[in-house]
Amino acid sequence: MSNRLFQGVIHQMKDSVDRTFGVIDENSTIIACSDLGKIGETVGLNPSQNNELYVNAGYTYKSLGASQGTNYTVFVEGDDVFASKYAAVIAVSFTNIKFYYDEKYDRSNFIKNIILDNILPGDIYIKARELYFNSDVMRTVILIRATDHHDISVYDIIQNLFPDKSKDFVISINETDIALVKETKPGIDPKTIEKLATTIADTISGEFFVHAVIGIGTTVDNLKDLARSFKEAQAALEVGKVFDTEKTIVSYDNLGIARLIYQLPTTLCKTFLKEVFKLGSIESLDQETLFTIQKFFENNLNVSETSRKLFVHRNTLVYRLEKIKKITGLDLREFDHAIIFKIALMVNKYLKSNPVKY
Repeated sequence: MSNRLFQGVIHQMKDSVDRTFGVIDENSTIIACSDLGKIGETVGLNPSQNNELYVNAGYTYKSLGASQGTNYTVFVEGDDVFASKYAAVIAVSFTNIKFYYDEKYDRSNFIKNIILDNILPGDIYIKARELYFNSDVMRTVILIRATDHHDISVYDIIQNLFPDKSKDFVISINETDIALVKETKPGIDPKTIEKLATTIADTISGEFFVHAVIGIGTTVDNLKDLARSFKEAQAALEVGKVFDTEKTIVSYDNLGIARLIYQLPTTLCKTFLKEVFKLGSIESLDQETLFTIQKFFENNLNVSETSRKLFVHRNTLVYRLEKIKKITGLDLREFDHAIIFKIALMVNKYLKSNPVKY
């Protein structure tokens, strides 16, 4: 926040306050004051981290709270009742001014409002011009989600990894999710972004012992589409949680048919399962049979290769496939039946996951 803004307000208020008053920053340095000669002086006091009034060495102090990592504190000369009242009133004024400034001029807050759909599309470019913001560069939203409880601030870690606040924006979404809006070069290979995400995950887990999963949205070339990229990153995490449980990095572009299934209404999915499988047939498949099916798909429906990988005789595998056909009515050796069966298994898994839509 601009020190000149504080000083401008103090200049307007000083005739109404018969005391010396001003603002100090987190380094205990006076950055604005009704007595101009005091600006730049260091106060022998650590600013309070709470909003309670407190007195020290003949001055009354009240914290405004942190703003983008900076903690400001109001001080008023005196330790009497009037000094306390002055400090409280001035603190309220400066807090509201600070909030207005952050809303109007802070770029990170602007980006956060875009990705969370808290700003009208028509206002985005007007606001971008006010902030002298480059609207038409390539950007990708990378969503980092901490999956376990920890004492480390993942937000601070990501901030330190991407210190260039003019190009990359680190946004705290909630207790577990951090969004990185990364500026990228035109024509960037998606694998390059995945490598970057892998580096982030390795740093978080290797150096700070925090396990995290990362979803990657598509790269967009304008501000208004950042909200879509953010929703895609969220969807990538949710779809990955269902279909790629062992993956740490999930890219929306690589979700394949899982992305299509995720977008279907659950009622339509239930209808599809009823039409594909006989009543209760999918639930009657035991773990050994499901494992056999998985290996059969992994080996491109090749009976000989699958039997070799399963260490069973070819006839044993054929017997199992015939059993599956009898239970479900689908012959996995036929390509069309195999596709239907594969999709149906994914749909069933999707429904059991109680999907969250974004």
